[in-house]
Amino acid sequence: MKPSIHEDEAIYQIYLRNFTDQGTFAAAIPRLSGIAGLGFRWILLTPIHPIGRTARKGGAGSPYAVSDYRAVNPGLGSIGDFLDFLAEAHALGLKVLMDVVFNHCAPDSVLAGEHPEYFMLEGQEPAARRGELETPAPGARFGRKCQDWSDVVDLDFSSSPALWMELVSVLQFWRDKGIDGFRCDVASLVPVEFWKYARQKLNQYDPGLRKEKYPLLWVAESVRPSFLRNLRRKGFGAWSEPELHSVFDVSYDYDGWERLEKVWAGSLPASTYLDYLYVQETLYPAGALKLRFMENHDLERAAARFVTAARLRAWTLTMFFLPGIGMAYMGQESALERRPSLFDKDPLDWAAGNEEFRLWFGALMKGLKGIKGRAPFFSYRELARGVYSLERRILPDDARPKYLALVNLEGWNRPVGLPEPLAGKELLSGDSVDLGKEPLLFEEPVIVEL
Repeated sequence: MKPSIHEDEAIYQIYLRNFTDQGTFAAAIPRLSGIAGLGFRWILLTPIHPIGRTARKGGAGSPYAVSDYRAVNPGLGSIGDFLDFLAEAHALGLKVLMDVVFNHCAPDSVLAGEHPEYFMLEGQEPAARRGELETPAPGARFGRKCQDWSDVVDLDFSSSPALWMELVSVLQFWRDKGIDGFRCDVASLVPVEFWKYARQKLNQYDPGLRKEKYPLLWVAESVRPSFLRNLRRKGFGAWSEPELHSVFDVSYDYDGWERLEKVWAGSLPASTYLDYLYVQETLYPAGALKLRFMENHDLERAAARFVTAARLRAWTLTMFFLPGIGMAYMGQESALERRPSLFDKDPLDWAAGNEEFRLWFGALMKGLKGIKGRAPFFSYRELARGVYSLERRILPDDARPKYLALVNLEGWNRPVGLPEPLAGKELLSGDSVDLGKEPLLFEEPVIVEL
């Protein structure tokens, strides 16, 4: 099945509570045109549901501690406000992904109150191993796989087929409101068999027409391999990216991040990460897409991570040039350095943004438009320590690339000679360039159409 997203499309993540001072759908609507104008095609909304009160973290709680899957958090607005947001996004050519959290929910959630038998029990085997489905005995406590996640309790997918049907019904509810796809939180911790069942029910593949009735996009928040291994060693089910891609169109690049963070810290060369792209291309099913990102609600801001603005720009370009789907977290386009709290009302300070970087980011998105589709085959060469030629070809055996990005990913400042002269159009500035073999300082990244 062909995914309903193309590599040339990019995703913009919004945490609505802290996106504007008001933190509402209504306040976010006027900003949608700016997101579309930058060249993004998709909006990812972090969970928009009411938040549990029991064991709540912070003053407002984590949006991932959902108390009612079928409702909208009243602090964000009404269901009507959500539909207005969705309608405006669609009118601007944007599609909207909903963040769904099915590994766990709030201890005082509607589901926990109505069906306590659907949940893990502390100190007890899963329901399938106990061989029974019943209301927990008095004094039994809900359990979780990750003790640090103290504001949630975990669902037990072996407990009852009724749980599967209930969660699919939730997805159908939001699909019928007009949602274009789902980002599935910690998808690796939910049985892949459930995700297969859900996609079949939601997208409704027609073998006669060889297409899906509802071409919803499915994005898996996979987990770091070290985290996955730790859960498996504790006896819990955990599913890797190759397994998830039997269902999902896109998975997070957390397997690559185990290398990437070491590259950014200076303990590994950038080639360690770039070489791993070969593993992803060959180990995963054909057509599987990775989500390339530098930050999100869980991670340090990219602008705070790098010492120099040039290195920030080099890596930003790289993430959007690599195979896969590029994603930015709200404010990343303005090089905001402070990450807003996940647990409190803590709106972005847009006035603190870097206007020069925002203009550069806009030029980058414009320059990159369509190049992955026109030149789908990626490769790279290391020209000197830390300086790379990222290349895209129309056909894999073409002698010369159609597009070439020159990036200094490790911050080493010394002249580097090109292996052959380059002449073409520089896509960030729109200027013609003619680079000979004489040594050059590659401090700023460039993209050349040859």
